[in-house]
Amino acid sequence: MIKVLVRASLLSILILATSCVSKKDVLYFQNKAEEKQILDKKGFALTFKKDDLLTINVTALDLESVKPFNLPTVAYDAVSNTVNGIPKQQSYLIDSNGEINFPVLGVIKLEGLTRVESINLISKKLELYVKGASVNIQILNFNINVMGDVKNPGRFLVQNERITVLDALALSGDLNISGERIIEVKRETETGMVTGYIDLKSNALFSSPYYYLQQNDVVYIKPNNAKMQSASYNQNTGLFISIGSVLISLIAIFIR
Repeated sequence: MIKVLVRASLLSILILATSCVSKKDVLYFQNKAEEKQILDKKGFALTFKKDDLLTINVTALDLESVKPFNLPTVAYDAVSNTVNGIPKQQSYLIDSNGEINFPVLGVIKLEGLTRVESINLISKKLELYVKGASVNIQILNFNINVMGDVKNPGRFLVQNERITVLDALALSGDLNISGERIIEVKRETETGMVTGYIDLKSNALFSSPYYYLQQNDVVYIKPNNAKMQSASYNQNTGLFISIGSVLISLIAIFIR
């Protein structure tokens, strides 16, 4: 019996020892030697992918001339043949071929193009129909996923076309203290799913190709070893160990 209780006490000490985390495993941006990192904002530009949902708005001084390119989405009553509700701006889904079907202009391939490149392409095609037309494109379904050991995991809609991995962590309420500081970014590509790793403890993260996130990226934070080990113990283990320690002390008193 005494041996069992002694083992329980040793186990409690082992748990406490493995639960200790060095500040080097917790703090962000530690590398002084890497303090100066060039963040190339101009070098990053989001490219459109299959299943992106876009709004494309065409304007010009002559509003009548651009009406055929700004078709509204409406719902008709089949009986009265009248419009129900308020008309909404037409949206365009990039299909499995990477293309959209735009009014008058027909099929246009946008997959792999940036927003600026897409605007230039459509503007050039519009020159045959409208003089001085201006094109604006916005992506409607730019989502990212943050999962794992963070305060508020979830799926987040990005309001612009540029978001960093640090922005994603801020949206999720930041990592828990038990979250690993080397995180995973899972990204879907033409050749399949790829995984990139970012070390939050190093300033080198700012030059990582995964620092800027893309559509439907998954940011995953693993729990550290201490948390995974503690999860394998019963919630009442601490209580049992405390009782065992008291019993060991009482037995030691009586056998003296």
